[in-house]
Amino acid sequence: MPSKSTRQLTESIARGETSARATIESAVSAAEQLNDSLNAFLEIDRNGALSRAEAIDTSANRESLRLAGLPIAIKDNICVKGLQTSCGSRILGPYHPPYNATAVDRLLAAGAVVIGKTNCDEFAMGSSNENSAFGPVRNPWDVACVPGGSSGGSAAVVAAGIVPVALGSDTGGSVRQPASLCGVIGLKPTYGRISRYGLVAFGSSLDQIGIFARSAADAAAVLEVMAGRDPHDATTADVPVPAYVSETEKDLAANFRLGVSRALLGDGLNDEVGHAIADAIEAYRELGAEIVDIDLPHAKYAIAVYYIIATAEASSNLARYDGVRYGFRAEEAPGLRDMYKRTREEGFGPEVKRRIMLGTYVLSAGYYDAYYLKAQKVRALLRQDFAKAFAQCDAILTPTSPTPAFKFGEKVDDPLAMYLNDIYTVTANLAGIPGISVPCGLSSEGLPIGMQLLGPYWSESAILRAAHAYETLRPFTAQPQIHVDRNR
Repeated sequence: MPSKSTRQLTESIARGETSARATIESAVSAAEQLNDSLNAFLEIDRNGALSRAEAIDTSANRESLRLAGLPIAIKDNICVKGLQTSCGSRILGPYHPPYNATAVDRLLAAGAVVIGKTNCDEFAMGSSNENSAFGPVRNPWDVACVPGGSSGGSAAVVAAGIVPVALGSDTGGSVRQPASLCGVIGLKPTYGRISRYGLVAFGSSLDQIGIFARSAADAAAVLEVMAGRDPHDATTADVPVPAYVSETEKDLAANFRLGVSRALLGDGLNDEVGHAIADAIEAYRELGAEIVDIDLPHAKYAIAVYYIIATAEASSNLARYDGVRYGFRAEEAPGLRDMYKRTREEGFGPEVKRRIMLGTYVLSAGYYDAYYLKAQKVRALLRQDFAKAFAQCDAILTPTSPTPAFKFGEKVDDPLAMYLNDIYTVTANLAGIPGISVPCGLSSEGLPIGMQLLGPYWSESAILRAAHAYETLRPFTAQPQIHVDRNR
């Protein structure tokens, strides 16, 4: 694990006490050494990263760079100029975009250094990272187990200590769920808090760029740089960006109210996860929080609603991959229609095809009102549920995932069982609210367990502060089997 926090590391580099080049060399070397075991990186940019690090070391304005020399990894569905952006799919293959995502541009402007692109479920569709066209990512805690998905590569490289921070995307839990299974912080911001420009679209009303980090303070430092209005993305909100780092490190308010829905702690929840969540609730009591019972009556419909809306949006967004403009094209097709058909048949994997077909079905004539329109109405009811709950409390605590990490192949042939891994996370995407996963224990098999904190719109400061307070009281110091030891 990195021995320094993001702030300590970047301030040390900015002052010239540590060189950016040495820091980046260490991260790149660790990525190269561990990737055979983890399969977490699809591309490692040694030359580009070291060149940028050297430029930071010789920069006249180095001291003004807030993330000077910070090594970061970027999920393969977020554009980085000149680096692979395949979305874990054969249909995009070796596509290298000519531009950066806005979130990446802001990190680079602050002095961060991208060392590579991380593996993910194809087009961010999956909860286990078994859907990547380039093979699954392996969990550094147990290589026989999945790291979670779809941002499993980014979660794994932070858990293994290769980089202190990585970016992922979260459409239905794809940052928070792998963060839980890999024992790291995973933050999904309010919809519109971070620009989606340069994030390859899956479900446009649900997608968000999120952050993996070793601590809430590290996540806050990166969020502070990336957040804010972007003219390239009309869905970003013109809401002031707080000083997230200083806000995060404030004491928990004396009258902090934490909501708990007992209905979400029943059937389907692994016993060890349930015990860890109960312990976390008691930890917040110890911190002085008032525990409030809340009700989310429509949460039981969330999985059904999510997999109608998400697949419908995926069906529309993925229609552009036809072999004409960019990416993979099937060869020797006798005509245009046959080329379209063969390209999509050969280029997409089975899970993506499944979701495209489901989405096309729910949008088709005769079924639109019965499925898609009804799902949008229930989505509105779910937003109302959260509004009523947040009138009673400042944040809501739930499990992040119903189980710790499971074995490869255990659920791959049962799509419904796989989809239920997202039962606690999809609600935040449907409602557009922020959420964070925080490590809160280990299973009897030594696998991480995460809890989720949800807050009202634009309450990232509050949930980061609550996460930091918990980390301070109950620090998570366990290390995975595969990790970088920089203290040797």
